[in-house]
Amino acid sequence: MDIISTTDPISFKDLHGHTEGLPCFVDGQGDDYLTVHFESEANRQEYLAIPKEPSTLDLSNATDEWVDEG
Repeated sequence: MDIISTTDPISFKDLHGHTEGLPCFVDGQGDDYLTVHFESEANRQEYLAIPKEPSTLDLSNATDEWVDEG
């Protein structure tokens, strides 16, 4: 599933409908990825400089055991 964020996570500006030609960051594997659009390259670089915490989610498990069906 492709998730597209059109809100710049640094400036919080809504870029919906105005993302063509803007810098972006794509993270993920195969069919599962996130695309984040940025208002400027400076905001993209600031976002990429944020330290990341290691993920504890095991994506190698193909079952839906981790899905909360609430």
